[in-house]
Amino acid sequence: MDILTDLEKRGLINQMTDEEGLRKHLNEKQVTLYCGFDPTGDSLHIGHLVPALLLKRFQEAGHRPIALVGGGTGMIGDPSGRSTERQLNSAEVVLGYSEKLSNQLAKLLNFDKGENAAVARNNHEWLSQMTIIDFLRDTGKHFGINYMLAKDSVESRIESGISFTEFSYMILQALDFQQLHEKENCTLQIGGSDQWGNITAGLEYIRRSAAGEKEVEAYGLTMPLITKADGSKFGKTAGGAIWLDPEKTTPYEFYQFWINADDRDVIQFLKYFTFLSHEDIAELENEVETQPEKRVAQRRLAEEMTRLVHDEGALKQAERISEALFSGDIKALSGDEIEQGFKDVPAYHSEEKEPALIELLVTAGISSSKRQAREDITNGAVYINGERNQDLKHIISEADRIEERFTIIRRGKKKYFLIRYV
Repeated sequence: MDILTDLEKRGLINQMTDEEGLRKHLNEKQVTLYCGFDPTGDSLHIGHLVPALLLKRFQEAGHRPIALVGGGTGMIGDPSGRSTERQLNSAEVVLGYSEKLSNQLAKLLNFDKGENAAVARNNHEWLSQMTIIDFLRDTGKHFGINYMLAKDSVESRIESGISFTEFSYMILQALDFQQLHEKENCTLQIGGSDQWGNITAGLEYIRRSAAGEKEVEAYGLTMPLITKADGSKFGKTAGGAIWLDPEKTTPYEFYQFWINADDRDVIQFLKYFTFLSHEDIAELENEVETQPEKRVAQRRLAEEMTRLVHDEGALKQAERISEALFSGDIKALSGDEIEQGFKDVPAYHSEEKEPALIELLVTAGISSSKRQAREDITNGAVYINGERNQDLKHIISEADRIEERFTIIRRGKKKYFLIRYV
């Protein structure tokens, strides 16, 4: 199965220029392609995974991917898909963001694979060297105002307003494609569906700047916008975006996002994000239809994605946390696993290492009063590290502390509290 057929079966193609020509191009030779990632934050999120993994799919099909970090364009801001102007960041901030994004992309792509090893580039390299006169004379002259106004990314902002800075973004991205075409023989740009206007502008610039030369070969391909069956935004939870940085979204939280996928979404997510064969995905689809309560497809999705973005060790840790929380065996967790699994529960910092349980329930705000605390304990509503405790005279001891750092108190079925010892 050729790469375009595989992408079509996965639903990963939204638009492409000259399908017949691109298919022939990909089947006849090793193709260099690129996708750009602007450093608008200090981490990629899972919305970036579709284009990043599309680069990986092309690499596994024998082609040569370029991961372009927009150290230059990130100073400007892409108006695509936005109704308001982006906040401009300083050069130092963009540089720091660029380094972090480059490191994350290096974990997803193979930069040591011989002939089709991935290549890292930063467009600050050529954009920062241009003078305003060079930009206007050599690049700007190829773009008509009417042509630019017709692009969705600009047209959608005309009424609400768009600055000349963001209006010029399209030209800068077109310049990226032209530079990579010239220096790296890059003939294909990929991106999200909102990038179609920028991509086709790049193709037009390559053809115009090469006027008089032999016919230029260059193509564009976009991926569809990911939507969820319930109408909510993909990649968002109550706690915010799902990041690839483990410091911002722990591997356990990352694992939980995927394992909680809706039955209506899970098969499409398996197609979009994993490298499982179409046959394996079809079997998992049958599991969803015949035994949805077992959530086999969701577990496989969570496993594949956590292993891919983090590593096998992070996956095993996420699975241990999930199992411990399900079984109530909190003591089986390490201190680091406690940090991950109970990251978002209310926390109380205790200076006393051996407080009386009743006192701790009140001072930590778990029970509203000593009277309520006694009732909670007597009624069996209080658990220490997963074990019910009905001893009104209980003192928190070393045995109740995990690595001398934590005690997990549960009141009722779902209300967890993290006690930290300082």
